[in-house]
Amino acid sequence: MTTQPAVTGVDFITVFVEDYDAATEFYGSVLGLPCTAQYGRRHGCEFETGNLTLQVMEAAAIGREFEPSTHPIALHVDDVAAAREALEPRGVTFLGDTIDSGVCHMAIFADPDGNTLMFHNRYAPKRD
Repeated sequence: MTTQPAVTGVDFITVFVEDYDAATEFYGSVLGLPCTAQYGRRHGCEFETGNLTLQVMEAAAIGREFEPSTHPIALHVDDVAAAREALEPRGVTFLGDTIDSGVCHMAIFADPDGNTLMFHNRYAPKRD
């Protein structure tokens, strides 16, 4: 009898970048995420979001060709409008207006290498 693995969460997601210095400045200084690990000889580090680690890694450091991810990472904030307002003067360009889906607010933007991110806040309770 084969049993399924007991997956209990997601530990990290890798964000491949091309310009490592610009990326670490963006995730650390612009977004204000704490960096908890730096890999030393390879251009890679880890930023904490509260419940998920973002492993920021230069794609070339592990022999990968860089392509920006167009699948957004939804970063939870308590107030999407306020978070957006804080980043726009810092040069962050948002991709369209803030979206109200009927259950959440979303504001989509990108890191310096074009990886898609979003500020997200769910205001409606989840259905059972």
